[in-house]
Amino acid sequence: MIPPVPPPRTGARRLSVRLLTHGLALLVGLVLGTGLGIYWLPILITPPAPSDAQVGMVAAQAAYKVEMRGDLKGNDLLHWAHGELTVGPWAIALRGSVAPGPDYRLYLSPTFVQSAEEFEQHRSEMVQVGQVRTFDNFIVTLPATVDIGSHTTVVIWCEAFGKFIGAARYRDPDAAPAAPAAAGATAAPAARQTP
Repeated sequence: MIPPVPPPRTGARRLSVRLLTHGLALLVGLVLGTGLGIYWLPILITPPAPSDAQVGMVAAQAAYKVEMRGDLKGNDLLHWAHGELTVGPWAIALRGSVAPGPDYRLYLSPTFVQSAEEFEQHRSEMVQVGQVRTFDNFIVTLPATVDIGSHTTVVIWCEAFGKFIGAARYRDPDAAPAAPAAAGATAAPAARQTP
């Protein structure tokens, strides 16, 4: 017996299939476009990064120098920072790299944190000191009211998505704060970051 031939497709069915497939393609395109835009837009509009010489000038006056590592508990492929971090009485500088992203903020914390959960737990104790606007090297000028000796840790946080980017402890919580380096003096010895 020969199987029956299906009836020809009607115009209404063909139209609904086209609407479904085109609508799905549009949705996928919007999701991918938005995702790529969120990633690429900060890279496209970022100002020029400070030179190594400019970062070196900040480092020469720094009271603390420490390594910022990209292998902390809260770091992943898209959220990391690494390099040499210097903390001085008027500025914080990083000679290194930060994963590109939108709306990065720099915080000083009295407690070392290494994940989004820990950040949220201690956020009320922290002081936001500025924005990180570049991804290869950065310098953030500190507000005059900030005392680096009252804190121990620098934290980079993405405000837009609530993501931990990086952190480095620049001073032992039990140690006395370092005196600022005099003009022309060499920078403080590098401190070891301990999670």
